[in-house]
Amino acid sequence: MPRYLRETAELNLYRNKNTIKILVGLIAILIVVVSVYYNNFIVNILKEREHERVDMFARAIEFMAEQGDNANLTFINEQIVRGNTTIPVILADQSGEPTGAYLNLDIPDNLPEAELLQLLRDEIAQMRTANEPIQVVYRNTANQVEYVEWVFYHNSDLLRQLSYYPFIQLSTILLFGALAYLAFSFSRTAEQNRIWVGLAKETAHQLGTPLSSLMAWLEYLRADERTRQHEALPEMAKDLEKLHMITERFSNIGSVPILEHNSVPEMVQNSVTYLQKRISTKVKITISSVGNDLRAQLNPHLFSWVIENLIKNAVDAMSGIGTIDIRIAPASNNTVHIDITDNGKGISKANIKKVFEPGFTTKKRGWGLGLTLAKRIIEHYHGGRIYVKHSEPSAGTTFRIVLRA
Repeated sequence: MPRYLRETAELNLYRNKNTIKILVGLIAILIVVVSVYYNNFIVNILKEREHERVDMFARAIEFMAEQGDNANLTFINEQIVRGNTTIPVILADQSGEPTGAYLNLDIPDNLPEAELLQLLRDEIAQMRTANEPIQVVYRNTANQVEYVEWVFYHNSDLLRQLSYYPFIQLSTILLFGALAYLAFSFSRTAEQNRIWVGLAKETAHQLGTPLSSLMAWLEYLRADERTRQHEALPEMAKDLEKLHMITERFSNIGSVPILEHNSVPEMVQNSVTYLQKRISTKVKITISSVGNDLRAQLNPHLFSWVIENLIKNAVDAMSGIGTIDIRIAPASNNTVHIDITDNGKGISKANIKKVFEPGFTTKKRGWGLGLTLAKRIIEHYHGGRIYVKHSEPSAGTTFRIVLRA
């Protein structure tokens, strides 16, 4: 596959990551639903079997009462009645009061009768909500009903543990998956950071040679009597100084930037002054500041790049005609807010969350990395925030930068 097609495919994959996340989430939900459904299916089968065992237990009691003295009663008592070693049961009279007979309950020995009966009543209340009791009918020799008792029961510990198993299993899987996702995310982020740093430093290295040559030619023109007074030289010097500053920015990416307590209005004004002569004359830029001594911890080179990038984006959004208002004001939590507002074409609601993603652009040309780098500079290097405060299609956009004072 040609390189440009592969890069396009990778970029499309990145842009569609939300769709992929939704698809993965739906598959995960499907797996959870199927797992829980199958487990409940097995639990219901075992629950039905336990109900049948308790019913057989009740029928065995009836049979023993009807038979009286019979040699087969020992087998029934041992194999059916006493053979139940897992299902907790309590025998109660017709009114639901415990008779004192029970099996497989963790009750201390030698408990006073009053306390025992109260404990059995509490257990019966819980058993009644868990399972329907099974009736035991006692008949006389004429097959007439003499009295009725009830068998209350809990599900066995094994069945109850099995009912919790899918949730324990899924919780373990989710915890492991979350830890694995975080580990891979950190690893991927670290790898991306290394790529960013490598590209930036290589770019700075490649720009260094021609920049040095251009600076030498500028000094040559300044030394020549025929050209030293040329009006273009000061602007050429500013552009070369700007290129030198850009080279420094790229070469310093990856290292901890030096933050200084600088005047925010002054930094913004310097960036606007430089750009004003290099953008359309039909674009008007105004700066308003609530207080002249608004300072923040920032790196002048990196911060000016962010301001210039936002202004250039605003100029493109207005097609070179319109106004850009920059408002600087103090805020709570010892921060400074910088709002950059244009009256351009705005951003749709669907794209507001995407504007800072690598590769996202509405221009016919461009890499879609400007706002990504701006976000990285403000949030990673300056510990601040940058976001779309407000945007309305065909009405304009406001970006807000939050810096620590």
